[in-house]
Amino acid sequence: MKSILKIKITHPAGLHARPASLFVQTANKHASEITVQNLIDKSDVVNAKSILSVLTLGVMQDHEIEIIAKGSDAEAATNALKALIEDNFGEN
Repeated sequence: MKSILKIKITHPAGLHARPASLFVQTANKHASEITVQNLIDKSDVVNAKSILSVLTLGVMQDHEIEIIAKGSDAEAATNALKALIEDNFGEN
């Protein structure tokens, strides 16, 4: 199974430090292979379960990212990441 999500990051810090850590923790709760790409600068596609890889994307506030999950829980994985992002990483 495959699930694709394009979403804008609205957190003031983008995907840096704490938000990136929460993003990676959420991705790691799922068995699916999960990748993420910064669509603003057409970055490399990186492993969403690696904090260093996610930080290299340079995702800032208002950047759009694409998350692709492949595996048995792909839809659950993208839904969980979407909920985290829409909840502003728990800072609402």
